[in-house]
Amino acid sequence: MAKAVVVFDFDETILDCDSDNWVVEEMGVDDLFKELLRTMPLNPTMDRMMGELHSRGKTIEEIAEILKRAPFDPRVISAIKAAHALGCDVRIVSDANTFFIVSILEHHGLLHCFTEINTNPAFIDDNGRLNIRPCHKSHNCPICPPNMCKGLVIERIQSEIVGSDRCIVYLGDGKGDYCPSLKLGHGDHVMPRKLYPFWDLLQSNPSLIKATIHEWSDAGELEAKLLNFIRKNEKKEEFTSESYLLAIVTKIASESCSDILELGSRSESI
Repeated sequence: MAKAVVVFDFDETILDCDSDNWVVEEMGVDDLFKELLRTMPLNPTMDRMMGELHSRGKTIEEIAEILKRAPFDPRVISAIKAAHALGCDVRIVSDANTFFIVSILEHHGLLHCFTEINTNPAFIDDNGRLNIRPCHKSHNCPICPPNMCKGLVIERIQSEIVGSDRCIVYLGDGKGDYCPSLKLGHGDHVMPRKLYPFWDLLQSNPSLIKATIHEWSDAGELEAKLLNFIRKNEKKEEFTSESYLLAIVTKIASESCSDILELGSRSESI
């Protein structure tokens, strides 16, 4: 039996802060960041901020060091490692960017736990400037930001596992996590961070959500609820596999007995 696909948001879910805010605040450019956000979407604003930092002489190494100091609860680290060790397909769907996410995961020895990272691509140009681009050049989703629809990512994951018995477990906190939760079906699970925007949206009309909702408040609750579900699912899979094997053995035994009885009947008639 296949394991669950565990999909994490990154900021305020895996990481206990917003990585964009963390970098601009630690670099002392948060006032400019807030000013730009009044008239620009987040994704181009972050690219603009990386250009600003570069113009001020800030290096990519300095940004990486700041990312390494971002708050990361050890219980979330344990949960990720355990989900990976138990055979789950662990993925990320985030509106951050590849450089921020990979830098942090590598620092904590977690990068190998993820089969894929879906986020805004980032690259360092020949001048040493970090450039950030949108994950999706365009989409038609009315509730997602213009640079990324997480629902499209979930639909692609669903297409990959269609026909299997694998379920999706989705963990998030922000408004952008609402769209993917609408794509989940019966048998899937959604884990919103309590009292955050994602949780508020789910509470506003829970009848729209087909997946089972498991709310969490902090890293300890995230770890406990996620691993409890995974282990319960594992036991269910073992039970189903054993039941299936027993059914096959019973069927074979029954067919063998029928053959013996039929052969006996033929012998009597000869």
